[in-house]
Amino acid sequence: MQETRMVAIKTLKVTEDLLTSVTKARPQWACLVSAVDHRVDRSLAILRPQAIADHRALLTSFGWPPSLSNLTSSSLDARKSSEVPNPLFTMHGDLKRRYCENFFALCCLQELQRQRKSRQLEGHNREVALHQPLWAIEELVNPVSVACQCHFSKWIDKPEFIFALVYKITRDYVDSMDELLQPLVDEAMLTGYSCKEEWISAMVTSLSTYLAKEIFPIYIGQLEEESVTGIRSQARTSWLHLIDLMVSFDNRIKPLVEQSGILLSLLEDGTPRKISSLSVFCDRPDWLDMWAEIELDDAMEKLKPETDEERNWTKKVQGADLSNSDDYKSPAVSSITFTCLSSLIERCRLLPTVSLRSRFLRLTSTPVINFFLDCLLLRCQEAEGLTALTDDDALIKVSNSVNAAHYSESILKEWCEDVFFLEMGLDQGEHPGESVAEYSGREVPIEEYGNGIFHEEIVKFEDFRTQWVEKITMVILRGFDAQCRDYIKNRRQWQEKSEEGWTVSQTLIGALDYLQAKMALIEENLNRVDFAGIWRSLAAGVDKLIFNGILMSNVKFQEEGVERFGYDVEVVWGVFRAWCLRPEGFFLKVSESLKLLKMEKEQLEDCLKGGQKRMKENGIRHLSVAEVEKIGKNRVYTK
Repeated sequence: MQETRMVAIKTLKVTEDLLTSVTKARPQWACLVSAVDHRVDRSLAILRPQAIADHRALLTSFGWPPSLSNLTSSSLDARKSSEVPNPLFTMHGDLKRRYCENFFALCCLQELQRQRKSRQLEGHNREVALHQPLWAIEELVNPVSVACQCHFSKWIDKPEFIFALVYKITRDYVDSMDELLQPLVDEAMLTGYSCKEEWISAMVTSLSTYLAKEIFPIYIGQLEEESVTGIRSQARTSWLHLIDLMVSFDNRIKPLVEQSGILLSLLEDGTPRKISSLSVFCDRPDWLDMWAEIELDDAMEKLKPETDEERNWTKKVQGADLSNSDDYKSPAVSSITFTCLSSLIERCRLLPTVSLRSRFLRLTSTPVINFFLDCLLLRCQEAEGLTALTDDDALIKVSNSVNAAHYSESILKEWCEDVFFLEMGLDQGEHPGESVAEYSGREVPIEEYGNGIFHEEIVKFEDFRTQWVEKITMVILRGFDAQCRDYIKNRRQWQEKSEEGWTVSQTLIGALDYLQAKMALIEENLNRVDFAGIWRSLAAGVDKLIFNGILMSNVKFQEEGVERFGYDVEVVWGVFRAWCLRPEGFFLKVSESLKLLKMEKEQLEDCLKGGQKRMKENGIRHLSVAEVEKIGKNRVYTK
């Protein structure tokens, strides 16, 4: 019987080779090829069912599937099932020869079928259509799956036993796939198949199918009942527990697959989807949305009490969470928030497709990030509303929020450089989880894709920092302006000598004390990057204030006044000398104005007459001709 079957398969193989050559050499003979194809299909329709029937009979004869009746919940964690020997290893003699011949025949039939499909689908996306589960391995898994379901039905309320049983069977029999069956697949020249991978894939698929048909519908029903009655049940807890089990199971299965030499990240034919129990969400995106909603609710329940705890806003966290060594001076609540986010990310990391991972993250992580950003904004607005940021405590509160935003922005940017997030960054469809290419049906150049899955959130944190750093700067500048109002209004002082024993104007001292105190406070409480932006903006603001308030207000400067003004400006620059070597470089207009005032009469007149060219030769590059002329007219020479 087996010899006759192999002769028939070889004959059909020769026929297929002839059809392939005719199709290439004589495409006009399409009708003839189609007629032969029809007759071959009729032959295969007889051969395959017979071969499968004989295969099933042989499996039964040598005791497959192995008995599961003596397995208990306590024995599921045992490394090997010593009580139940592996029938694939215990069969011998004529029975083993007949089984191997039948297994080989099934593989030859499947390879023949692949050749035919490859020819018939020429010019189409053949890889997707050609890759089918290995028929012979399916015949091994199906009876095991049926036997397992008898136990599963008793463990509906204890799903951990279901996962433990599937893992134990998968692990205990995986070695026999490589040792006994893989050589037969290779001999049949059935390329691209690993018996070990097919065994693991089929077992995981059977588990996913059971979960989708029996377990998830129960939880869905409980959730729907909860939404109708409004009474909180254990449904959400059960759901999260089930996801924990699925993630744990996939993590345990992954090493078995990697031992076969398969690199999951390189597979493009859908294979990773089969080797994950989470593939149940591939066909039910509505369940993924429900899972994301439950995860989000759970995360927010844990996060809200932490954000309400004031101590978490005052306690600092160092930059150890990032690869660089910057001290972000961020409050502990930011680290707590991103620990929560990391947990959500880890939950979806094993989802089998990029689009599912992207959809899950957009539905969970984005709301958490926006919630945290809202918390930062609310705290800043409260501080601004109470004291208009004139109080030190209010400035500290805003500084802490800016630090948290900078920390968050840096974490998100670092994440977006990871391959895991880069893949999802290409997922920019109209709906969450739908890629551009999937949505539009066209190839999209990589330059047209977005800048990362968290790009919008990063921009929001950047805008938040920019807005509140500017507000801190403006508040300090307004305070400095108020403190030095008398100094600026005193027009006569620039025609007088400095007070006896003083190198700086007394009316400026209070303003400088105010500026120094505020900058010391901000430096202590604000991160280094944003503080650098503030002191530079303050320098530019003070430069503008002094320039417009004094130099552009038609004040007359005599020799003593120029000297006095020079002393005052040097002291102002001294406030900023702690953060730069040449602070005058940030006081562009004042420093160049002072240079003009110190010029001899002839040099100044020459500079005024020479216009823009002569001004540049004298180092005046940031003042307009009109401004130079105004300053020159206000310079009074007594000699």
